[in-house]
Amino acid sequence: MTFHSAISYAQREAPTRSLRSVEYDLLAQVTQALRSAWTNRATDFPALVRAVTDNTQLWSTLASDVALPGNGLPQALRARLFYLYEFTAKHSRAVLDDKATVEVLADINLAVMRGLRGDGGTK
Repeated sequence: MTFHSAISYAQREAPTRSLRSVEYDLLAQVTQALRSAWTNRATDFPALVRAVTDNTQLWSTLASDVALPGNGLPQALRARLFYLYEFTAKHSRAVLDDKATVEVLADINLAVMRGLRGDGGTK
């Protein structure tokens, strides 16, 4: 038995995660980072820039995905998600210009997380 085959036998397979689960976790992570960075913005502005940038990049990726012709989501939902990307990009610039807070960005992320979880936007 070679070293690599021994490792292959020793490794347990990771459970398969759904795309919804991955999206949920990513949104949760960037939302937590946004809130934490906002709280500490006076002493660590670069962390706020990173958090806002990460959130914008996540939304850019989501927007790219919903813009693809083969995306299986209903057209109306795709349009709303793309609009949310446009809004978050604009609002993020206002946050970095010290003209807005991250609360709306966090609220949007939380609403999408509820949808991914199947809560239908309640709570």
